[in-house]
Amino acid sequence: MPNENLQIHTNPGKASDVKVMSLVGSLNIQTIFGFQEATRGETSPKLIIDFTGVTYVDSAGLGALVGAYVAAQRHQRKLAVAGMNTQVKALVDMTHVGQLIKSYPQVADAEAALA
Repeated sequence: MPNENLQIHTNPGKASDVKVMSLVGSLNIQTIFGFQEATRGETSPKLIIDFTGVTYVDSAGLGALVGAYVAAQRHQRKLAVAGMNTQVKALVDMTHVGQLIKSYPQVADAEAALA
């Protein structure tokens, strides 16, 4: 399991009701707590989580992503992910999480879909 920090940067999207949360590092059992705190604190109607800088996701990270999706649904917000690498996308597809959370190749694609 990669042992590194997860950097989280949240910026406004192109539309005023969109925020883009960019992740850099690994989303795993050691880093999910910061991710959970960041997603729980986000109140934007539309959130795109940019996985372009994510190198590794374990089952705990996948669970945290599902938790973010459930919280967004509960508060009637939209959530999408963008920029997953091949390994992360394979994990999402293999576990059928991709049926819940919409994934796009790039942030611009996700923004266009949420508009």
